[in-house]
Amino acid sequence: MLDKVKHIILVLSGKGGVGKSTVSTQTALALRQNGLKVGLLDIDLCGPSVPYLLGLEQCEIYQCEEGWVPIYTDASKTLAVMSIGFLLKNRNDPIIWRGPKKTMMIKTFLNDVKWDDLDYLIIDTPPGTSDEHITVMECMRDVRCDGAIIVTTPQCVALDDVRKELTFCKKTGIRILGILENMSGFVCPSCSNCTNIFSSNGGAELAKLAGVPHLGTVPIDPRMGVLTGTTSSVLKEIPESNTAATFKNLIQKIID
Repeated sequence: MLDKVKHIILVLSGKGGVGKSTVSTQTALALRQNGLKVGLLDIDLCGPSVPYLLGLEQCEIYQCEEGWVPIYTDASKTLAVMSIGFLLKNRNDPIIWRGPKKTMMIKTFLNDVKWDDLDYLIIDTPPGTSDEHITVMECMRDVRCDGAIIVTTPQCVALDDVRKELTFCKKTGIRILGILENMSGFVCPSCSNCTNIFSSNGGAELAKLAGVPHLGTVPIDPRMGVLTGTTSSVLKEIPESNTAATFKNLIQKIID
């Protein structure tokens, strides 16, 4: 039920643990901060982090005649969220499913969720280039997808895996909106200086090599941890930070 969705953006990475879910949630919250109606779909079946990041773990979804009803974060209904995490009784419960059952659930989330009118739908995907990604592409053949944000970290091992994701996107015809480098340095909570505890500029170099836009860098900022479990945007809570500047530029590029 994506006919009421104007724009669809995928958040991808070839590597796990690079912060895709954080990027997905803050992108959705930043779009909402700009007065847009947003949906956030978490199809990372083995690691559904979105309910935890937004403080929605105690919420329960239900079905109506038109399909699954997403969770709205407040009465304004400007942010709707759907995740496999809402179906788990405990956040420690694993999803022990073989490929066909995973495929069926992803198709259900893509086709049977009752989204109201949305300006943007952000889809947080699992890491890698496996069955889940192929299922997403098959389900979206008849739907206009605006493109994908590729998330990486500066380390060489992450960049190597993200190269595979870039190749996957090109082979499946997914437009790449750009590469975002997460965990790029550590911001000191006392002096605000940024120290490159890993390597630096890996995302920018990879973007240059692949011929795609570089969407900016997001450092490790302890203040971001305070936002975990809330629906607060970095643009509102720490507007002077480098992280807020990066997401502000990202949102402007998405809207443009």
